[in-house]
Amino acid sequence: MNNLIFNEIMLIFVYNLLIILKEGTKMLDKNTIFDVLTAAMSKGADFAEVFLDDTVASNINYVDKQVESTQSGRDFGIGIRVIRGLNCVYAYTNSFIKEEMINTALKAAAALEGVKKDITINLCKSDVFNRNPIKIMPDIVDKSEKLEYMKQAYSTIMGYDECIKQASITYLDKIQNILVANTEGLFKTDKRVYTRMAISAVAEHNNEMQTGFAGPGAHKGFEFVKEMDIVDISRNAAETAKKMAYAGYCKAGAYPVVIDNGFGGVIFHEACGHSLEATSVAKGNSVFSGKLGEKIAADCVTAIDDATLPNQWGTTNMDDEGGETRKNILIENGILKGYLIDKLNGKRMGMESSGSGRRQNYRYAPTSRMSNTFIDNGSSKKEEIIQTTDFGLYAKQMGGGSVNPGTGEFNFSVQEGYMIRNGKIAEPVRGATLIGKGSEILKNIDMVADNLSMAQGMCGSSSGSVPTNVGQPTLRVSKITVGGR
Repeated sequence: MNNLIFNEIMLIFVYNLLIILKEGTKMLDKNTIFDVLTAAMSKGADFAEVFLDDTVASNINYVDKQVESTQSGRDFGIGIRVIRGLNCVYAYTNSFIKEEMINTALKAAAALEGVKKDITINLCKSDVFNRNPIKIMPDIVDKSEKLEYMKQAYSTIMGYDECIKQASITYLDKIQNILVANTEGLFKTDKRVYTRMAISAVAEHNNEMQTGFAGPGAHKGFEFVKEMDIVDISRNAAETAKKMAYAGYCKAGAYPVVIDNGFGGVIFHEACGHSLEATSVAKGNSVFSGKLGEKIAADCVTAIDDATLPNQWGTTNMDDEGGETRKNILIENGILKGYLIDKLNGKRMGMESSGSGRRQNYRYAPTSRMSNTFIDNGSSKKEEIIQTTDFGLYAKQMGGGSVNPGTGEFNFSVQEGYMIRNGKIAEPVRGATLIGKGSEILKNIDMVADNLSMAQGMCGSSSGSVPTNVGQPTLRVSKITVGGR
């Protein structure tokens, strides 16, 4: 590259960075936001929205007694959404120079040109109730302190058994400051702080490798790491890896499966939860479209999406459209009670938003997404479920899988599994996969325990990757296809 051109590019970059560092707070000024929204409405749109995002994130990866990588960075930008009728245009820029933001808004407006309307924009800043108090901001904690906990996890795994050949520990934190404003007068700001550990153990037996994993996280600061029992979590990951390394293969067939609590909820999340999002429901692409009030699950199944649970991984003080987040009952005693709805899809459906509009960052337009999604407690006990199962599979930990959101057909691996024989948990087995359809599995759940717990994951969809909790109590599916040998 020509040195003159390179120097010019660097000068522009430095200038933009100085603007952000020195005048970043001015970009939150109502007058600036007002001018951007006015430009977005200049060609006859019905609605316009601004999403301001300033995120600082860091991660450390520790492998083989050393820091393999460490990264930190800042991502900032503004997303502008323009809606006319049921049509939407989304544009974004990472320049905080007022003229460039206005120019981006004008380009978005031009794509939906119609009859210009007289509209009054009266921005009124409103407070957001904080459900996620933070005790220790992760950006003030020295990297050496974070590493001490990572080393503790690493040594616990590597010292568990000689069959353990590798441990990988990753620490992540993120601080996201957002502002949402729109032509209906909404003007809200929020700060989100996330902290998570990813702990992996690999065991080897007869030249075959098996993995144990844990990924605890929360909408908390570094206090989350200090509060967790990192030795116990790491030991459990190593134990899973060892048991699966020495396990035989699972028997294939169709029979009862008991899915344990916590991450077992990933099946409902993937095979059913996505089909309850307005993203698919509004267009008729979901098996649950048009079925409100109908029985879609067994009587013992109640499913909830609750973005208000304090400090949970999927909790937010407001959604990414500035809407109030809430507890949404999706299924109650087997009856479909509601969907997860964002603003635009709600307009398509003739329904109000459920506070479920989410996005990864300013590069994405929001759409309906899950938050903390779980099957609620039932009336049975875990021990009772096991004891009343003559033969079946106990899926203690679920792994990854794939789902067709239109049909709900899924295929999930079982990370840690055991056969159930004569009402008792028997030998460990590996290689098990659960195959079926979400709409069918809901009807085949015949027992639900009272030991609800949550687990953390990242959910990817059309609006990017967002933190979500999955969860459930221990439950039994009376019959499901199990892949194995």
